[in-house]
Formats: sequence, C-alpha cells, structure tokens
Amino acid sequence: MSTSLFFRMGAVSVLSLFQLFSFSVASASTEPSHQEDTHHHDHDEGEHVERIVIQATRTGRIADEEPTRVELINREEIEEKAAMRPGNISMLVAETGGVRMQTTSPALGSANIRLQGLYGRYTQLLADGLPLYGNQAASIGLLQIPPTDLGHVEIVKGSASSLYGGSALGGLINLVSRRPGSEFEAETLLNTTTRNGQDITAYLAAPINDQLSTSITAGAHRQQAQDIDGDNWIDLAGYDRLTVRPRAFWEGEKDESLYATIGFMTENREGGTLREQTLASGETVYQAQDSQRVDAGIKFDTPLSERLTLNVKASAMVQDHDHEFGEIMEIDQHESYLVESSITGYSDNSDWIVGLAFQSDQFSSDTFPVFDFSYHVPGLFSQLDYEWNDQMTTSLSARVDDHSEYGAQFSPRISLLYRPGDLTVRGSYGKGFFAPTPFVEEIEATGLSRLEPLDGIHEERAETASVDVTYLIGNIETSLTLFASNVDNVTEIISSDNLTPNDLPRVQLINAEGESQIRGTELLLRYYWKDIKLTGSYLYLDATKAAADHSGRQTIALTPRHSAGFVAMWEQHGNFRVGFEAYYTGTQRVDDNPYITESSPYWHLGLLGEITHGRASWFINLENLLNVRQTDEHPLLLPQQSQSGQWTTDIWSRNDGFIVNAGVRIKFGD
Repeated sequence: MSTSLFFRMGAVSVLSLFQLFSFSVASASTEPSHQEDTHHHDHDEGEHVERIVIQATRTGRIADEEPTRVELINREEIEEKAAMRPGNISMLVAETGGVRMQTTSPALGSANIRLQGLYGRYTQLLADGLPLYGNQAASIGLLQIPPTDLGHVEIVKGSASSLYGGSALGGLINLVSRRPGSEFEAETLLNTTTRNGQDITAYLAAPINDQLSTSITAGAHRQQAQDIDGDNWIDLAGYDRLTVRPRAFWEGEKDESLYATIGFMTENREGGTLREQTLASGETVYQAQDSQRVDAGIKFDTPLSERLTLNVKASAMVQDHDHEFGEIMEIDQHESYLVESSITGYSDNSDWIVGLAFQSDQFSSDTFPVFDFSYHVPGLFSQLDYEWNDQMTTSLSARVDDHSEYGAQFSPRISLLYRPGDLTVRGSYGKGFFAPTPFVEEIEATGLSRLEPLDGIHEERAETASVDVTYLIGNIETSLTLFASNVDNVTEIISSDNLTPNDLPRVQLINAEGESQIRGTELLLRYYWKDIKLTGSYLYLDATKAAADHSGRQTIALTPRHSAGFVAMWEQHGNFRVGFEAYYTGTQRVDDNPYITESSPYWHLGLLGEITHGRASWFINLENLLNVRQTDEHPLLLPQQSQSGQWTTDIWSRNDGFIVNAGVRIKFGD
C-alpha cells in the first residue's frame, strides 16, 4: 500500500465517522467501571471518589482493597502519554516504576516489557483480561497497540501464573478499555513528528439502547525509515499500519453482562540497510516484516444466586508474519486460543473463585517447519480472599496446568494486605513456570535460519517475592518496595559447532546452568500542590546469573543497576497542561559488543505542552532534549555478522535522537 493511499484511507475513515455522528454527539460524564463481580464492595457509593475496580486479580475489588499490589495508570495519564506517543503503548508502560522497555530487534525496532528485571518473555499482555495478542505476545506486537481507547492500565509485578498460567511468570499488564457512557462521544487525534511520522486515530462510543452500547477505535500510522547517523543503516524503522477495533457492551435486566470485541491490524515494517544502498563492507542487508492479525474475544457473566456468579470467557488470535532477513524469507503463523469458565462467590468476609481453563498456543513455519509447536494446556485455578478484620486481608491462589509438552505444573501465590490507618503494607510470594519457545530475544532479531532444532529443553521456573509499604500524609504519598526473584532453567543462545547448508555458523537454545537471581528496591514519592503534581522514583536492581565459565556470578546484560525518574505536571482540566520529565539510566553490562563491555549512563529529558480551547486540545512534545544517541558512543553496526546472524550490537540506549511531535486532539460533545 502506497503512503498516499494509506493516508487517504485513514483520513476518509475518520471524516466519515465524524460526519455520521457529529450532529448529536455529547461527551460522557463518568466512565462506569466494568467488573466481573462487584457484590459487597459498593457500600461507599455515596463517596465521590474515583474507584477503579481491578480486573486482573479476578475477584473484582477496588485498587485500595487488593492484597496484591497493582500499579494503575489512569485515563488522565493515558491522555498525557498519548500526546507523546499516539501510535503505541510503549511510552505509556515504560515510564512506570520497575518497568523497562527492552529493544529486541535493533533493525525493526521491536521491544518487550521487563518487569522488575525479569525477562520480557515472562510478561503476559492482556486486553480486558483476554490474551488477544497471544499467550506469548511477540515483541513487535507491543508497537502495534494504540492507547486511544484505554480506560486504565493494570500492572501486576511478580509471578501471576497462579491465575493466568505459564505466560504470566514475571507478571502481567492488563489493558482495560474505555466504557461508553450514557451519551454519544467521539474523539480524534492527529499527530506529526520531525522524523516524518504521522498518526491519525479516532474513537467513537454510543449507547444503542438502555442495555446495549458500542465503541469503535481506528488508527492509521506511518513512519518513514530514518538513517540518522548516515551509515546507510536504518536507525528508526519505517512502517505503515492500520488498526480497527469495534467493541460491544450489554447489560441485562438480571445483572447479566456481555462484552465482545474483534480486532484487525495490518502493518508493513522495514529496517536494515536503506533501499538501493550498501554498508561500508559493500553488503546489502534489507530487513522487513509484514504482519496481519485478527483477534476476537468474549466475556459473559450471569448471577446464579445472590452470592454466586458464573463467568465465561473465550478468545482467539491468528497472526501471519512474512519476515525478510537479507536474502532469507521466513513465512509463519501464530495462533492462540482460550476458553475459560469460573464461578465467583462471596460471604461476609470472603471472596472466592474456582475455574477451569483451556489454552492453546500454536506456531507453524512454512520455511522452517522443524520449529513448529502446538501447546495445549488444560488447567484448574482457584483463589480465596479473606478479610480477617478491617485492617488485614489475605489472598491465596493456586493453579494446576497439564501442559502437553512439559507435563503437570503447580503455581501457587499468597498475598497479604495490612492497613493500619494511613499506612498500607502488602506482601506477596508466588511460583510459576514458562513454556519455552524458539523466540528468545536474539532469534526475534535474526530469525530461525541459524538455530539448531530444539532438543532437551525444560520449562523455565521462577519464584518471586515482594514487600511494599505505602504511607499517605496530607498531599504526600510515599512507597517503598523490596522484591526478589530466583529463576531456574533460563533459556539462552550459545554457539554451536555445526554449520548451515551454506557453511554459516549456527547457534542452539539451551537451559542455562545455575540460577538467575534478581534483588531490587523501588522508591516512589508523589506530592500534590494545587494544580501541580510532582513524582519522583528510584529503582535499584541487582540482577545476576551464573557465569558460563563457572567463574562465579555475573550481572545480567542490559539491566541497569540504578535508574531514576522525575516528572512535574501542572494541569488545569479543560485549560492547559505543562509537563517536564527527566529519566536517568545507569551503566549496563553488554554482551557480544566489540566496542565496550559496559555502557555509559545517560539522561532522557522531555517537555510537554498542551492547551485546550473549546473542543480542541493542541499539544507539542519535545523528546530526548539532550539528543542522546547510542551511535555517539560507538557504531551500531558490528565489524562482521555475529554467529547468530545479528548485524548490530544490542540497543542499550536511545537511537532516535532529539525528536518533536505535535498535533491536535478533538473531542465532540456539549
């Protein structure tokens, strides 16, 4: 699809939506919270306080009453980040404490989410509690999800396998959609950048009748490939992407509820060397990935009695990829399916849930069928939350999965909440597993052509624990978290003695010896003064693994020991918003980098300004004010191709330099 055709289609779609609904739209009042079971948590209805019901922990408690620590990103913060990065959710989650975005493919720009130092493949990505992006969401998928229709985001750190199985070994991120209000509402956002990127997104929500309402989100996104340092290698991957997602919400007269959605996404992404250009060595290494994804999900809840509710959910995802790695073309398909049924109940002091689930994760490759896999996992899970008194609540959850490849797996978790006055103490301990696939970070960057067939691989297992203390005093909120993880059987790539049919070296996937150990501390401080909010954060991370040469322990690569952030936001709702942010990333050990063994620390600074006049909010965002680029420290390109097939070093910093984006958000309504 040509660029001009791409944006003509996007513009026509947006204008059509506005012409259809602008004659009668009005902004909704307050977004009603959707939940699986609200029962006795409604006793404070008279208090005019925002009460976000947590979906990810299944029992439908509000955030303050959850024994499990859940980080929340509310709608206000989502709007702020959408003005900075309207095309995807990467910045939205990356600037949360203990969360790090890690680039997995320097050529195509894909990235995954690391929670408290754990590997990105252990993070489960959900949409309204459904794995719409796959049980193991591909790294590129994170960059294909716009934040336009999000109501809030829930982040659970530490093993959540007891509730969601092996895909949530390191935690989960649940993207909760906006719920239509009692009036029509519509919104569009137009954005452009100094790196020749453009975004058009539209959101429309409308009640059909007293019981049924719908919404639809659509987006068109484009980025021209950019060679910033002039070495003929693309530093900022180019892409053309279209997305659309309709949703339906139904509430019955007897408290039944039904939620259904279907999503479509298509993207063409390019990286590697520029078209018709060569590297200094005379080689051309063009890389590309064409993606098409279709997904669907449904949730149905109905009361069985005054204290029992039946919950049923199902989802399906099919994603096709055409990868181009130089002269090698890889064509494959990922499929993911979920069917789940559970019963929730409550008594005066307890909430509980018991459920059955069946998950399926399948991969088939037209090019390398030796790596095909089909995992089928029936499971039984349960959870009990018990309120001992007004100050103490405990939560016990456990899950048993019968994995078709790795056998029976038991995943428990226990959490405790203690709230004496303004002090809140939470503690959690959990265990879980992860079913390995060929797609570790190095393989996502280079493809399967040099990988030996998998043999003798065992499941990865981890135990995680955390204690956090939060204290509120006036307009000040402080939080201190201590966390630890031990991970066994970590899969990693090592060199192989075998050669490809073209006499190129190969690599193999193995379970590393020894245990990966992660210890850390998070510190958060928030201060509210009139219309100004100040937020400071600090993360200390000690992440080590057994050295391959048995010489002791070494730091896990691309894991900074120290990182910190500061955000100042001055906002008057309906008038303006001004923000400043500063993020510090400390030194990191780097692997397979001939130029350095340890990276330099760096700062990321940004400024955001937004002014609202009538229905329109005009914004401008300045990112990376110091123009930090990894290529200022050393070349991105390797002197020669690595054994795994990689042409570049790993990304440990930024590679896009200073960039400005600006645009307008238009809301329709009274």
